[in-house]
Amino acid sequence: MKAFVVVDYQKDFVNGSLGFEGAEKLDSKIAERIKQERAKGSEIIFTLDTHGKDYLKTKEGKSLPVCHCIKGSEGHALFGKTAEQCKESDMQFLKNTYGSMELARYLQMRGFERVELCGLVSNICVFTNAVLAKSAVPEAEIVIVSSLTDSFDKELQQKSFDVLKGLNIEIE
Repeated sequence: MKAFVVVDYQKDFVNGSLGFEGAEKLDSKIAERIKQERAKGSEIIFTLDTHGKDYLKTKEGKSLPVCHCIKGSEGHALFGKTAEQCKESDMQFLKNTYGSMELARYLQMRGFERVELCGLVSNICVFTNAVLAKSAVPEAEIVIVSSLTDSFDKELQQKSFDVLKGLNIEIE
């Protein structure tokens, strides 16, 4: 069994309060990959960074004082063609921090043999969820699809990929 996980491909990370140049270029490619994976029988899973109006009072909000992905806001929604590919039957995990423990538990419960991750931001939420996936299903192949993943900091992205390789997480 294979899971294809789209991490936080949300409006605020693409063209909203934490958007960055190049993030929008992933949209068509992620949407197409979702179609391909669905046709192969892979399970499609989404994570959504999700904060409340009290975000700036949280520990994360104090270190990253930019309101983003506030539940119910336009910026919280999935972006573009990727959003169009999300079906009601797809699992969605709302997370109030970088990684989703619920996603990790779900991957473990379902016993996936391969988990592929893509989305934003490579060196923060994609990184954290890949490590959680590796911990949840240590015998599974955990793969970051680098062509469908990006960051505002390319140097930090590469360093993150190097660390993930050291954890036996494949960078495709």
